Amino acid sequence: MKQAQAGDNVQVHYKGTLTDGQLFDSSEGRDPLNFKLGSGQVIKGFDDGVTGMEIGDKKTIHIPNAEAYGPVNEDMVINFERSQIPADIPLEVGGTLNMHQDGGQVIPVVVKEVTDQYVILDANHPLAGQDLIFELELVGIN
Repeated sequence: MKQAQAGDNVQVHYKGTLTDGQLFDSSEGRDPLNFKLGSGQVIKGFDDGVTGMEIGDKKTIHIPNAEAYGPVNEDMVINFERSQIPADIPLEVGGTLNMHQDGGQVIPVVVKEVTDQYVILDANHPLAGQDLIFELELVGIN
């Protein structure tokens, strides 16, 4: 049988959990994830895990954060004066806001802390610093 390799379009069912077992994503009840191996469409560890699989293969892979969303980057944790954020924007710890960069790019940020004087926002990917576990099933290769 053909093994999945760079350049192939593959279809994969998956279940993603953190090392503590918390589910963060799954294709259950949806179409399989369709992507081109080696194209950078998915995180490196996921791409590497699918490479070499044959249709019907199932396996569990452990992806260290360096091959997933990387470690938490403290430079991406931003402290703003509360007065810099318009009063009509709801600020709840754990909530998500969108910041706009000069070029128009939108960056989602998570509200980490709110006081009368300041607001701390985190622009790291929500899974930064996390090692990930994926249960994979290769269902197609084109």
